Amino acid sequence: MREVVVTGGGTGIGYAVAAAFVSLGDHVTITGRRENVLKEAAAKLGAAYTAFNAASPVAVKEALDGLPPHVDVLVNNAGGNTNLDRRQSGELMDVAEAWWANLNANLMSAVLVTTALAPRMGKGGRVVSIGSIAARGTGSGSYGAAKAAMESWTADLAAELGPKGITANVVSPGLVVDTEFFRGRLTEDGIRARVQNTRNGRPGTPNDVADTVLFLASAGARHVTGQVVHVNGGAYLGR
Repeated sequence: MREVVVTGGGTGIGYAVAAAFVSLGDHVTITGRRENVLKEAAAKLGAAYTAFNAASPVAVKEALDGLPPHVDVLVNNAGGNTNLDRRQSGELMDVAEAWWANLNANLMSAVLVTTALAPRMGKGGRVVSIGSIAARGTGSGSYGAAKAAMESWTADLAAELGPKGITANVVSPGLVVDTEFFRGRLTEDGIRARVQNTRNGRPGTPNDVADTVLFLASAGARHVTGQVVHVNGGAYLGR
């Protein structure tokens, strides 16, 4: 039985990833900022939970006692486009804070949790971070930039952890429905416009992403590291 930690595991993609590992008999710990959401999700999953802000070095350090002493798989799923929760303006301070917010939520959360838990991982360990199609020139400003930075960081992480027998990869989804990402603002027209960019004519689901994470965490992916695996129905062609 593996010990699996999934950040942002209370809803959406993170929940689906956690459920997929639980279905294999793994012991899963989900994390997030909202304890009430985590508690309910953990009860449904049969998982453990620890509530903390993954973008805060102080909070991550304080949470370590509540995380497994040995970790086989870490899935960095915490994040989202924080611009959807902010007032947009051209004021320099507003711009700076908007960029810091997305970098903290999407990049620093993964960097901090991975740095804290990597010493608990041994040979065969897996780090899988959830990126975004926005990293490949599809827009979204500071959010896309943060996810692009995650890809660059993962390349370095693969080199750092490789000699220890640990892999590090990014799973990069396109449009995924049934998540909180769009804060309920995604319209049917918005879905249709995004689906038109795919090759298979449908939006993604959390399970599409979870299944790819399972592969990267499996023995069959032991020679796959430093890679970005696109899960977007061909909306972005990695060639």
